[in-house]
Amino acid sequence: MADDLHAVADFVADALDVARTSTSNILNRAPLVARMPITDTADGSSTHKFNTYTGEPTGFWRAENSARDYDSSIDTVVTATCSVLDFSWKVDKSVADTWRDGPEAYIAREGLRHLEAAMFDLETQIIYGTTSPGSGSGFSGLLNSSDLDALADDMVINAGGSTASTQTSVYALRLGDNDVKLVSPAETIELGDTIVQETTVDGSSGGYPVYYTPCSFMIGLQIGGKYSAGRIANLHASDSGANLTDDDLSSLLAEFPAGAGPDVFVMNRQSLMQLQQSRTATNPTGAPADFPDSAFGVPIIVTDALVNTEAVES
Repeated sequence: MADDLHAVADFVADALDVARTSTSNILNRAPLVARMPITDTADGSSTHKFNTYTGEPTGFWRAENSARDYDSSIDTVVTATCSVLDFSWKVDKSVADTWRDGPEAYIAREGLRHLEAAMFDLETQIIYGTTSPGSGSGFSGLLNSSDLDALADDMVINAGGSTASTQTSVYALRLGDNDVKLVSPAETIELGDTIVQETTVDGSSGGYPVYYTPCSFMIGLQIGGKYSAGRIANLHASDSGANLTDDDLSSLLAEFPAGAGPDVFVMNRQSLMQLQQSRTATNPTGAPADFPDSAFGVPIIVTDALVNTEAVES
């Protein structure tokens, strides 16, 4: 893929006779990433191994003067592998040098935009993992979990949508050290020094100077166990009965163990609108319900990383 760099024409908005606005047509906020806990990997490497409690000891009752067999608990070792998230960037030196606020400010602005875009990619990867629109080069996400990828799974509720490639999902996540969290062998994200180097163009024998700033780190996702996450699948904009309601959320909450419910619901704007409209329809006053920020005491995170083009889950 060829480089796609800014040109002098991109500076039109920075001309002296144009207001210094900061508007955006890009949907790249990452509210889920902002809420996610993150810790070091177990041994500081790119492979994070942890124990999941999968079998409890049994057989505690016995008759008087009778023996009983002793049992033990069972742990299963689970591995979460980190992948490289690389948002290094470069800008044409001549273009940056002509910006009115100087090359440093331009490099910093471009870096911030790369960081925002990378965090949105990270949010998408958390949800979809190696399935589209996630990246096959990234780590495994929620949709890669064998507890969340089929209607037969205990932690999946079917909303009933049936139109191909136009579905979406809602997730309930239990966040924390033993449940859902991000893991990384790096303690912080650190930028490398910006240097001037020559870059080449595909199909050309020549090159030109750029300011290049390296930045990458390794990160992965831990899903602690079966009851760390749940999903409502096959939500749709217009399929009959497939709009999100409080009943759907209640059904999902019922799949979590008593006293160990989720910390957040994660949904997109379409699902939030459906939830609000369902509450309006059942409002005895007839007044429109407020846009909900929680359901049954569980906060709602709204993200554009959840798409409306999912396949029908089966």
